Amino acid sequence: MFRTIITLCTAFCIGSLAAQAQVGSYQQDFSRKGNIFYFTTTQARVQLEFCTAAMFRVRMSRSGTFAPDEPWMVVQYQWGELPVQATETGEAFRFSTAALQIVVNKKPFNINVYTADGKLLSEEPADGAVLSGDTTLCRKTLQPDEHFFGFGERMDFLDRRGKKLQLNVGRGAGMPHITGAYNVLAANYSPIPFFMSTRGYGIFLHTSAATEWDMGSTRPDQYTFAAQGKGELDYYFIYGPRFAGILEQYTALTGRSPLMPLFAMGLHVGTYSGGTWGHEQLTSAAYVLALARRFRELGIPVDLLFLDSTWRLFGKNGGKGATSFEWRETFHNPRAMMDSLYALHYNMVGLHIRPRLDNGLHNHLLDSAAALGYTYPENGRPGEFVNFFDSTAVSWWWQNAAMKVARIGAKFFKTDEGSAFGHLANESNKTGPTDEKARALHNVFPIAYAKAAYENFAAYNHLRGMNHTREGYAGIQRYPFIFAGDWPSEWQYFEPVIKAGLNIGLSGVGYWAHCMGGFEHPADPELYIRWCQFGMLSPVAMVFGMDHPGYKEPWNYGKEAQVIFKQYARLRYQLLPYLYNHAYEMYTTGMPLMRALVLDYQDDVNVYNITDQYLLGSSLMVCPVTQKGAATRTVYLPQGRWIDYWTGKTYPGKQYLNVLTPLDKIPLFIKAGSIIPTQAPLQYVGERIIDTLTLDIYPGDSASCRLYTDDGKSLLYQQGQFAITSIHSQTSEDNIAITIQPAAGPYHSPLKTFELKVHLAEKPKAVTAAKWQYDAAAKVLYVRDVPAGAENRITIQGNYQ
Repeated sequence: MFRTIITLCTAFCIGSLAAQAQVGSYQQDFSRKGNIFYFTTTQARVQLEFCTAAMFRVRMSRSGTFAPDEPWMVVQYQWGELPVQATETGEAFRFSTAALQIVVNKKPFNINVYTADGKLLSEEPADGAVLSGDTTLCRKTLQPDEHFFGFGERMDFLDRRGKKLQLNVGRGAGMPHITGAYNVLAANYSPIPFFMSTRGYGIFLHTSAATEWDMGSTRPDQYTFAAQGKGELDYYFIYGPRFAGILEQYTALTGRSPLMPLFAMGLHVGTYSGGTWGHEQLTSAAYVLALARRFRELGIPVDLLFLDSTWRLFGKNGGKGATSFEWRETFHNPRAMMDSLYALHYNMVGLHIRPRLDNGLHNHLLDSAAALGYTYPENGRPGEFVNFFDSTAVSWWWQNAAMKVARIGAKFFKTDEGSAFGHLANESNKTGPTDEKARALHNVFPIAYAKAAYENFAAYNHLRGMNHTREGYAGIQRYPFIFAGDWPSEWQYFEPVIKAGLNIGLSGVGYWAHCMGGFEHPADPELYIRWCQFGMLSPVAMVFGMDHPGYKEPWNYGKEAQVIFKQYARLRYQLLPYLYNHAYEMYTTGMPLMRALVLDYQDDVNVYNITDQYLLGSSLMVCPVTQKGAATRTVYLPQGRWIDYWTGKTYPGKQYLNVLTPLDKIPLFIKAGSIIPTQAPLQYVGERIIDTLTLDIYPGDSASCRLYTDDGKSLLYQQGQFAITSIHSQTSEDNIAITIQPAAGPYHSPLKTFELKVHLAEKPKAVTAAKWQYDAAAKVLYVRDVPAGAENRITIQGNYQ
């Protein structure tokens, strides 16, 4: 017998829910198969699957059938046998694992979750799940002390308590501002239906449909999430309780970011080749080569170069919104251009593409693909989008389209406009396929598109893959990297871009970039400098703009901008070992490179709304200056002790500081108890063999570093071909003991020596090392020529209370 239909007060944009049916009450058919428990309610068939002791999956289907496994969002469906104790009473079912207790009430059917020791994590009201009409919805009780973080690359807020949001890939509709920018409240380039709660759990809504989330806006005691369509309710509940633990499990489920080539941690430069929209006739290979040479002549480190839209001949059907894979006539010899770029030691050169095919002057790719059935159908006829969901179509696209440029030197793509599948495109009035099936695939199309380019280039180049995309969804982290999109060079968009990076990192995506200085319009030089400082200390560093004729090239923003740009580019290249260490940590644990402070300090309410500070890796706190003309800015120091990178002054945590911000300085603070590996600056990765690393040691009670090394290029690291050097520092009242172990692992590192830079306020009394020197002005103890292949124990004697 069906439960009484109830009325929902909240009106969701994705469908009217005026008359809704609960999932009902438990009826019959409780059974178990492996880790999956089955129930039948008066309205649905339900599965409760225990993936691990700390993660379970809930599926509810009104039809009684469940969708097959999909490969785009989730990569792990098979789980090992798990001990789960199940008991039944007249009122409820109880399930216990080593980490959780789950109570499934029978009348009405709802799910409450507790820790193993009985602490409430999550509960549902009586009408917890609703399957009605075109919407599938779940309600949960909002606890008084609960705050929410995640949801993908959002530019509006960090803490989501009390907010509503819609998740559907796209930039948002309309240009409401005279600056030409899209609405930061609606921007949705890479939404991810996943959040983490400060109560110690996360929820991943496993759907490709458009979703809506009301995190306490309508009712302060409830939050809801809803998916468009008549599909099943399918979500994973993940217990941490720390955010790092939640991310580790979420990324095990949806896939980890593989290591990019080491040189991809260097500077990326994009170019319109001399002519953006309306200036295409000015493009040329000569412009590209002059740009590449100028970076080298000025001694500005750079490793990658990509040519944006105007390299390609606009086709006959799709105009700017499609790709013919033909070069514009102004590029007389693109193969020679590629050869020259590689001769200038650029490690990778890439090209911008769109997912629609087009016919050019010589290539008739659209006609050929459509005739073979390799384009996605639109309105019952062959369409223009490559069907990236079809492996045969992908193979044809690679061999007949992508290889036209890959064979002359292109080594990666910027897979742009993935959001145009089923939505209005950027550079045309076309919307692509809009049927029900296409709408269900809209959000995962950017993943299939990026995957095709990433995997084929990796195989062809015999090199780790790299892809550059603006759009993504849950799982996009497997095909790195994401960039923040086309935001104008205005101060008002600077901090929202930082928020985008914080939110995407909290959502499992760690390789992230943005256009330094903004994308559209010339920037004022101060904004350019401030944005570039942030950009060089971002997970991926990229400079690119369409401001004709400046194009965000540093010399076009004045001598001071050029000098500071070079200063921070060199700083980034010094930090490559540190960044690469954390890239490996991200590959193994899912921890992002750019970390909102709440990720490490989730119990500190002071950090919940800090949107202009972050940790880069585990030790370096970056505080961009986002206000024009600011001579100072306020910085919050979390628990611990913090050292000003520029002055060496130490501050206790849990306090706010007002710090000076001269134009050439971005406030940087080092966490006490850190070991930061650095190297001498390079012009490009591979310029010379790095056989000496510097270890910047900022003593705390203790400090550790697991220095990761591998060949920087191949996939052999996935087979264990790497080495890890364990480095540890322990401070007591009268000494600091530093231990460096020999490298462990089969990879033979070229490292021969370490130089230690121990940051000390006073000269030590004695050091058990042959070569040491204390610089009183810098307050640094140097210990040189420490052999890398042996165990080293160095004791620094002094007063360290």
